[in-house]
Amino acid sequence: MAEPKEKLRIDKYLWSIRIFKTRSLAAEACEKGKIKLHGDSVKASKPVNVGDEYEVKTEAKKWIIKVTGLLANRVQYSEAIKHYIDLTPEEDPDLIKTQAASFHTGKRLSKIGRPTKKERRDLDDFVEDV
Repeated sequence: MAEPKEKLRIDKYLWSIRIFKTRSLAAEACEKGKIKLHGDSVKASKPVNVGDEYEVKTEAKKWIIKVTGLLANRVQYSEAIKHYIDLTPEEDPDLIKTQAASFHTGKRLSKIGRPTKKERRDLDDFVEDV
């Protein structure tokens, strides 16, 4: 891919390197102050320069990335990773495992919350017997 001649917006860049699934999510993150350059929040229209280091907070993790090349269009992951360096420090592996187990599975954790239909029937049977 050729580098863009005009200025590249930060929201478009974060979308093209696959940090965010959609460009509107990237712009929303900028609006909410989740994208920072040198500790200051940036607007979605901020032009990206090679060498900039950004702190990016997403749903899944906190990234620290250094821009190594500009990329205007979304490309496959193997190409996208060539345009930035991930400087994110390694997290505790145990923490990652526990987050992965309960993160957005859509299921409730066992033995927490309302009883299942079977558990409810067992409770009703138990109460009737007493």
